[in-house]
This record gives sequence, C-alpha cells and structure tokens, in this order.
Amino acid sequence: MCALDGTMDLLGKKWVLFTINAIGNHGSVRFKELYSELHGISPSTLSSILRQLESHGIVKRMSYAEIPPRVEYSLSENGLELRKAIIPLLVWASRQDGYSKMEKSCDPSQYIKVSF
Repeated sequence: MCALDGTMDLLGKKWVLFTINAIGNHGSVRFKELYSELHGISPSTLSSILRQLESHGIVKRMSYAEIPPRVEYSLSENGLELRKAIIPLLVWASRQDGYSKMEKSCDPSQYIKVSF
C-alpha cells in the first residue's frame, strides 16, 4: 500500500496526468510546447510538475549545450509504462463529459489529445 499511496499522491495532482499524456504524444517536447498545449496551466505549476515527475523517474530532462540553451522532456521507460496505464482512464473520462446533468460540459478548448 505504501507504493500506491506515493503514486496516488503524485498522480492525484491537477495537471499531472495531462502532462504525462502530452509528453507521450510528442515523444520529446520543449517546455514552451507543453505550456501552449496544456491550456490553463501556469508556467510555475508546469515547472513544478516536471521537476516532480523527473524526481520520480517518470520524465527525463535533456539539456543541450547550445546557444540559446535547449531543454527537452521525454518519458522514461517507467513513464511510458505509466502512460499506457493511464490512457484508458483518460479515454473513459473523456466519454463522461456531458453525461451527467449535474456537471457542466467542458469547453472544447480544454479537451486533451490522446495518441496511442
């Protein structure tokens, strides 16, 4: 149960699943691309999530010694396995939009892209 608690603490945070999915959609992606894809996230929140995912071994951060400096993010092997596990959840959740009369339907600009 301890491993599950830690995993749920991380995955239960807003934007984490979307960030993992977005990185997986691209394979390798720069911060600015992620930020523009995740509508509504703040730069500081995205930075924090990326640091947390990196510290848990889910995301790899590659720095390139160029001018200007370039940093790209990709999923580790562990992150790729996690993404495979969460895609069904994301697909299921997307089907729920508008099903409940008590819930307001999402703005179409808030939908996420799930690639297999």
